[in-house]
Amino acid sequence: QVQLVESGGGLVQPGGSLRLSCTTSGFDFSHSWMSWFRQAPGKGLDWVSSISPSSLSKSYLDSVQGRFNISRNNAENTMWLHMNNLQSEDTAVYYCTKDISDAIRGRGIQVTVSS
Repeated sequence: QVQLVESGGGLVQPGGSLRLSCTTSGFDFSHSWMSWFRQAPGKGLDWVSSISPSSLSKSYLDSVQGRFNISRNNAENTMWLHMNNLQSEDTAVYYCTKDISDAIRGRGIQVTVSS
């Protein structure tokens, strides 16, 4: 069955960096768009970034453009989200998702930005 497992979250100070990983199985990763979504405390699920199967196309939420970088390795069925210059408003549970949708997603990983 489809499995997506996020890792790499945690507590970081404002201005710091984290790298989230998403390991996958059970579907054709190399031909699938992949995305990251996040849910801040008390708010709905928001799209953050997506990457095409070939990695040639990447897109980002305006507020993370220039700070976050999405990448993938099709041979390892793995995707990453490199997050730099993190701010308090980036605090959320981050979800790895298949396609440009939140319909198929992992359990999520907590990212907390606080001093």
